[in-house]
Amino acid sequence: MMVPAALLLLGALAAVVAPRLLARADWPDHEPVLALWVWQCVVAAVLLCCALSMTLSAAAAWQAVRGHVFANAPHAVLDAYPLVATGPWAAATAVALACGGAWTVAMLVREVVRARSRRRRRRAELLVRAPLLPGEEPGAEPLVVLEGERPDAWWMSGPAPQLVITTAALRRLKGRQLDSLLAHEQGHAQARHDWLLHCSAALATGFPQVPVFAAFRDEMHRLVELSADDMASRRFGRLTTALALVELNEDRGVFGPCPTPHAHVPQRVHRLLTPPDRLTTTRRLGLTATAALVPVIPVLVAFVPGLRALG
Repeated sequence: MMVPAALLLLGALAAVVAPRLLARADWPDHEPVLALWVWQCVVAAVLLCCALSMTLSAAAAWQAVRGHVFANAPHAVLDAYPLVATGPWAAATAVALACGGAWTVAMLVREVVRARSRRRRRRAELLVRAPLLPGEEPGAEPLVVLEGERPDAWWMSGPAPQLVITTAALRRLKGRQLDSLLAHEQGHAQARHDWLLHCSAALATGFPQVPVFAAFRDEMHRLVELSADDMASRRFGRLTTALALVELNEDRGVFGPCPTPHAHVPQRVHRLLTPPDRLTTTRRLGLTATAALVPVIPVLVAFVPGLRALG
């Protein structure tokens, strides 16, 4: 049966070609929200190719699965898929892809469990550094101020999200700069960027030999920051947001010649200070629609024989 093989080939093609095309394009830095959408559509298409190939391979290998997949299908549709005349590769393919799917779910569960463990640990540390006053409930205050010599701020996600900021950051950031920082962190929370980071990390950890998943993880870390920068700059200005980034990070050596874990900060500041070169509305709509059609292609490939039989 050629359809499962075609789906696997299509998934491999998308996994190889799409990251290279996105890496060569210059518009993702100007349109991070659109780039996030395109990356999600590409990864969804790759995973959908594997899921559909697994389903059709299992239907070809086992009668019980075939009965469930084609339970209400007309005989003409069933005849359009040569499910009986298949070799032992169908069962092997189905089992391999099923194991890959189970491994993906396991990696995602592990990532979520680890994230919750880290969040509980950080909340416990937060309670030690900022004890609750009499009558206060844990997580009741959306803003927590910590005594600290280094300017820093971060958003703690969870059922009771909180924004944590140090006193050094409050001394450094004045007026609209502080508002810009708060808007940046709130942008992460509103867009649920934590789930994008969890999913990308799970795929990259579970399948380290698949380049598209590693690229997906790296781009998510970069694009979510650019997206949050844009959310803040739309409300408080690009210069104000850039100055807030500089004030927060200048003591970390990120603007020196030596690379640091925050080496992306200078690029973010330069991007904010450079006049935006956004795409036209027509091109943005075209890219959005094109990306949305990418996951539809595997579905069409899987249903082509049945649609032809019905036609």
